[in-house]
Amino acid sequence: MKTEKMKMLDGEMYNANYDEELIKDRIACKELCYDYNLLRPSQVEEKKKLMRSIISQTKENFWIETPFLCDYGYNIELGENFYSNHNLVILDEAKVKFGNNVFIGPNCSFYTACHPLDVKSRNEGLEFTKPITVGNNVWFGGNVTVIPGVTIGDNAVIGAGSVVNRDIPANVVAVGNPCKVIKEL
Repeated sequence: MKTEKMKMLDGEMYNANYDEELIKDRIACKELCYDYNLLRPSQVEEKKKLMRSIISQTKENFWIETPFLCDYGYNIELGENFYSNHNLVILDEAKVKFGNNVFIGPNCSFYTACHPLDVKSRNEGLEFTKPITVGNNVWFGGNVTVIPGVTIGDNAVIGAGSVVNRDIPANVVAVGNPCKVIKEL
C-alpha cells in the first residue's frame, strides 16, 4: 500500500493536510528555513551549510537571499551558479529542478501543488502535484509566479510580473499574465 508521501512524489491524489509523515516533513523543513532566515548576512558559510541541509541537491556555487521558504526541500534541485534574490518561495510537493546559471529576481514563486476543483475532495485535504523544470541560463524578473507542470527552456527570459501557466520554449523572451512569448533570442 502506498503512503501519502509516495502518492505525492508520484503525482497522484494524496492527503496533504492530515498525513503525519508529510506534516512532520514540512515542519522539519520550515524549522530549517526559519533558522536560515535568521542568520546574519555575514554568516556566508553557515548559510551555505544550512541551505545544503534544506535542499536535496545543490552544486558548488549557489546563493539564495533571505527570506526563503519551501515546503519539503527534498524535491528541489539547483544547478551550478544559481542565484535568487529576496523572497523566493518554492512549494516543492513535486520536483522543482533548476538548470545551470539560473537567476531569479525578488518575490518569485514556484508552485507544484494542485487542488481538485471538486469542493468535497479539496475540503478533505486532497491534492496532487505536477513538477516544474527550468533549463540552463534562464533569467526571471521580479514578481514572477510559475504554476504546476511548467517547463521553461534554456536561455529564456521571463519578464517581471509574469504568471507562467504554460511551457515556455528555449531562446525567447516571455512576459505577461498569462506569460506569452514576445521575442525570439
